[in-house]
Amino acid sequence: MPSNISGIPDPRQISSEGIPFADICQRLPAEWPVDLQPSIRAALNALQQKVVVLDDDPTGTQTVSEVPVLTEWSREALQAEMRNDLPVFYVLTNSRSLSAADASQLNRTIATNLVSVAHEIGKRFAVISRSDSTLRGHFPEEIDALSQGLGEKPDGILLIPVFLEGGRYTINDVQYVRNGEFVFFAGETEFAQDALFGYTSSNLPKWVEEKTHGRISASEVRSISIEDIRTGGPDRIKSKLQKLHGGTICVVNSASIRDLATFTLGLLQAEMEGKRFLYRSAASFIPVRCGLSPRPLLRAEDFNLEQGGGLIVVGSHVPTTTSQLRAFLHQPHVTSLEIDIGSLLEEQNRKIEIDRIASRTNEFLKAGKDVTLFTSRRLWTGLNSEENLAIAKSISSAIVDIVRLVSSRPRYIVAKGGITASDIVTKALNAKRSLVKGQLMPGVPVWQLGPESRYPGTPYVVFPGNVGDGNALIKVAQLLGTKVRDSSDRGTQLSS
Repeated sequence: MPSNISGIPDPRQISSEGIPFADICQRLPAEWPVDLQPSIRAALNALQQKVVVLDDDPTGTQTVSEVPVLTEWSREALQAEMRNDLPVFYVLTNSRSLSAADASQLNRTIATNLVSVAHEIGKRFAVISRSDSTLRGHFPEEIDALSQGLGEKPDGILLIPVFLEGGRYTINDVQYVRNGEFVFFAGETEFAQDALFGYTSSNLPKWVEEKTHGRISASEVRSISIEDIRTGGPDRIKSKLQKLHGGTICVVNSASIRDLATFTLGLLQAEMEGKRFLYRSAASFIPVRCGLSPRPLLRAEDFNLEQGGGLIVVGSHVPTTTSQLRAFLHQPHVTSLEIDIGSLLEEQNRKIEIDRIASRTNEFLKAGKDVTLFTSRRLWTGLNSEENLAIAKSISSAIVDIVRLVSSRPRYIVAKGGITASDIVTKALNAKRSLVKGQLMPGVPVWQLGPESRYPGTPYVVFPGNVGDGNALIKVAQLLGTKVRDSSDRGTQLSS
């Protein structure tokens, strides 16, 4: 295990008040001085691998552009993607909304299909299990299932939760979450209190021990440190990775895109010499591993927005979303409808509430007004994780039913929250293959819905619940050209 970089606090040594991020950066070694992108591209050309990203939540597309996303995983669909010349494709599993057992079975099935298809057409591939930068998701269950489905245990399982665009950094094996000028230990944020995927440790080796219930001890977890990356470069990384075997978990530290590029070149060199790895990563690693070039943020003129009203659906209940929603609803000229969760969870009132919201939404859209639907902000919980999952599924299925009943084609659709976005696009819009066009804001991807969907070509904004500052929802609406209307029709205000 690496020693702490001098002067950077251990999670046990300070309070949850936050650490100035600039102070941490000043204590880190200088970044590796060489631009490695040409060498990465050469290594990728030599490997000739297709990268398949299994995304447990649609927000994982928040760092890529011009990349396809499948919402099905039949052998036929996978074969079509494996045959084309694109370096990567996503498979949206939405497994974060499933039980651990169902998520495992799903990953096992997809991995088995991939092996069969790749063998049939003679194609090599690598798998990235994309999950949350704040450490929520089915770990280690999904990685274990992938190993089983792929038919072989990898030499190493690389844990890469850095998400630079969202202010998530891994330093000294500790996961940090940035808010403004300060960073906080992930285990002391609201994300660690998640009703389904909660945890206590910000130190990743200890987090692994916690999530595996002691099956893998913290002392067994290996690490690629910031010092390895910034002072040793690709050669040291390659050397350390070559020592992994038998599915050893290895934490990858990173605080910049140059760190990821330096690590990736050493990784590819190890793979060219026969090492095999499974990746459990957040979104920032994917474009670097696939050799994708960064693109500028999308602008309103990049979309062929038709006439009519736009539709914003807010399902996420994380505090970041609630803060953004409150700021948005306090703006003048916002048309909004509150979906009463209490009514959705009562059998006798569920259909009445769904029909009420859908009818009003159609009225607004037909009148050319942009309308925002949001679930009431009270957090409904059960007695255990199974009941919490059942409640979440019930609410999400009601949102799907509402969008299904919307008959007026929206000018655009914004879905706030990963599970909300996934369920709407697959179950309400019937999309099978979409194309990620890019990002509207950092960490906020826009998909172009495929020709098989209900609204072909419509911009679909996948807005993660935990991304953006307090005005992010306002900015997204403005970028999409939300129209000003008469302030006498204010809609619903968010209750405290």
